[in-house]
Amino acid sequence: MLRYLPFLLVLALWIYAFIDCLNTPEKEVRGLPKVVWVIIILLFGEVLVGPVAWLVAGRPRRTAADGTASAGWRRDQRTAFVAPDDNPEFLKSLKDSGSSQDGKDGKKAGAGEDDDALMRKWEADLQRREEELKRRERDDEV
Repeated sequence: MLRYLPFLLVLALWIYAFIDCLNTPEKEVRGLPKVVWVIIILLFGEVLVGPVAWLVAGRPRRTAADGTASAGWRRDQRTAFVAPDDNPEFLKSLKDSGSSQDGKDGKKAGAGEDDDALMRKWEADLQRREEELKRRERDDEV
């Protein structure tokens, strides 16, 4: 199994460089046109020349917003996550969807009354069915 490890590492680097090259926008590719980089990666991937050349010379450099080179993720760097109940856009979308639902039936305040009437109807139906079952049981016993 260990003898396959170098082949798997080369294959992984080859696939990574190929997908990275395909996902990079044409304007950000350095040195050569994107199509040429894809061909170089595919032709010279088995000997690592193509993928390494892409990572060194063709891949765009990632820079921070202030123009300095980014060292990647830092431990002290926090993401700007906002909980849904603190997000004004999310709350606005809830209000908008609620108002669009109000317009469908024209009444929102009377929804509780409708629910009570429906519950009373269900209870009456359940009571009717229970009485019918009891009546059938009595008729079967006789």
